[in-house]
Amino acid sequence: MKTSMAIRAHPLIVGIGIGVLLVTVTGLLAAAASVWDGVYTEEQASRGQALYEKECAGCHLSTLQGEGLAPGLVADAFTYRWQDGPVSDLFVVIKMTMPADRPSTLQDQEYADIIAYLLKKNNYPSGSRELSRNQADLKEIGFKKPADE
Repeated sequence: MKTSMAIRAHPLIVGIGIGVLLVTVTGLLAAAASVWDGVYTEEQASRGQALYEKECAGCHLSTLQGEGLAPGLVADAFTYRWQDGPVSDLFVVIKMTMPADRPSTLQDQEYADIIAYLLKKNNYPSGSRELSRNQADLKEIGFKKPADE
């Protein structure tokens, strides 16, 4: 009887162990990169600025301060809203809701370029690699400063 119980308990223990391992690995991956690591290029931010002026400035203004129902996209309004999540959250929200009169009509690369511009305007440093348009990649980039800074 004891052997039978040990065999039944074994899958439960293995399941718990796998769950703990997945949570640990996910936590490590989530902390793999930060917007403070230079996750976009200056060229990409320039493309994003041109797109922003064409697609976004009508509501969010050229200053990115927002107006009416369009929220500000710089300073505390931006930082407070996005500080606890990955860049993929920002990407999904922008893609699903913007432009307000025709959501999800831009190419994923265009959304990534606009986000690069937003990062630049919020004083996050540029780097040597472009911000990915892939949501799985963006999920690995957080807004928090690395712990050692």
